[in-house]
Amino acid sequence: MTESWKGFFMKLKARLTVSFCIIIFVPILLAVFVIFGFQRFQITSIEETYGIKARNYTDLMNPVQLLSQYTKNNYKNLMKEAALNPDQFLDLEFLEKKNRELSGKYSYLIVRREDDVIYTGAETDLKEDDLPGYSDNDQDSVSGTYMNGDKQVLMKQINLIFQDGRRGSVFIVTDSYEVLPEVKSLLLDICISVLIILLLTAAMLIIWIYQGIIRPIKKLEAATLSIQQGNLDFTIASEGNDEISELCGSFEEMRKRLKESFEQQMASERQSRELISNIAHDLKTPITAVKGYSEGLLDGVADTPQKQEKYLRTINNKANEMDALLNELTLYSKIDTNRIPYNFNKLNVAAYFNDCIEEMGMDLETKRIGLAYFNYVDNDVMIIADPEQLRRVVNNIIGNSVKYLDKEQGFISIRIKDVGDFIQVEIEDNGRGIASKDLPYVFERFYRADASRNSATGGSGIGLSIVKKIIEDHGGKIWATSKESVGTVMYFVIRKYQEVVQDEQSADY
Repeated sequence: MTESWKGFFMKLKARLTVSFCIIIFVPILLAVFVIFGFQRFQITSIEETYGIKARNYTDLMNPVQLLSQYTKNNYKNLMKEAALNPDQFLDLEFLEKKNRELSGKYSYLIVRREDDVIYTGAETDLKEDDLPGYSDNDQDSVSGTYMNGDKQVLMKQINLIFQDGRRGSVFIVTDSYEVLPEVKSLLLDICISVLIILLLTAAMLIIWIYQGIIRPIKKLEAATLSIQQGNLDFTIASEGNDEISELCGSFEEMRKRLKESFEQQMASERQSRELISNIAHDLKTPITAVKGYSEGLLDGVADTPQKQEKYLRTINNKANEMDALLNELTLYSKIDTNRIPYNFNKLNVAAYFNDCIEEMGMDLETKRIGLAYFNYVDNDVMIIADPEQLRRVVNNIIGNSVKYLDKEQGFISIRIKDVGDFIQVEIEDNGRGIASKDLPYVFERFYRADASRNSATGGSGIGLSIVKKIIEDHGGKIWATSKESVGTVMYFVIRKYQEVVQDEQSADY
């Protein structure tokens, strides 16, 4: 059987169609087969037992024909005996013997001499007037007189003349209401056979439907209960391509998505807890410093104007660190809900990055970090960007580089390049670098290559994920290359602004 036919018979609609055909045709075909078998078996049995020749059940169900053949052999035997010795029909012992032979066939003898009935082999309602008169022409073995009165019987007559010259008749009487035992059981056999056929057909359909429909539904019920109890670690096998299998497949897909969503939720909760822990740790250090220096001012430890200025400047720096950290947390919450506010403007690349470098250069100089800036784009190159968010990108990347500078002389290089339809910004440092195994994950939220060193340097672990989100929202792309103990290069690209010039000829239309 081809795959297409297998698929057809697996469809629920096809199952119902096949079930309907099975309910209608299979019992009929099996009943015909069983009846035909019974017919051949019983007719053969009747022929062997009773010597009755029958072609089919129609012959057996014909009362006159059946009863006529029923006593055919007995009639022939009595004819022979009547021809040899008619007076033996006056012998009671002989008559009782012959009557016993007929009783097994629901028949009995009646013997009449002249007008008097001298022997009756069974109780009967027949009267002498009911018996046919004497006839010189004998009947044959298959003929008889059918009396359709209160008592319906088939009567075969043998005429004889006793040795004293008196006429007589021997009657074989068969009750038409009595039938062969095998024929009588026919209806019961058929009823039992049909019942068995219906039971087998129903059992076959139940097994087939259970295999194709009920069992998958039971699996879905168990799966639903598992989901209700919060268990998603199971699999629903989808066998075949019928509607139930498709439903199982859809349910399995839903389970996978629920499990992925649950795992993402758990990861998000774990990351949120980690973020809170990081921020709590990062806030603790500046708060402790602010508290210590403010207590020093209150207690009079800073007893000179120089010390007071130093204490106040330290408190201000720590407050700025806390403010930056809280701003980063606020921005993260906006990223998480996809609600970053953007104010896109047309920016001149050279002018914008010159301002950024000038601002950052002073800060890096105070930290004794060298800065090199190279701009390789034309002065008229423009981009569409949010200046504040783009500045945040540059600051976050440079701030991240500053944290991990481990050389005695730190150095940062910024290069702006023209790469066709995009401008490419490269920010390189000579810090400790990033291991190759950690490099693919540096832009993921909360990822930290070295948790212990990150705790020492501070940071929530979301800075570069914020940078990636901002660049992607600008239609750009960001990536990194790095070598351990050598340094890291961060790259990002932003599409240029290009004026759309209309064709002058098309403008005339």
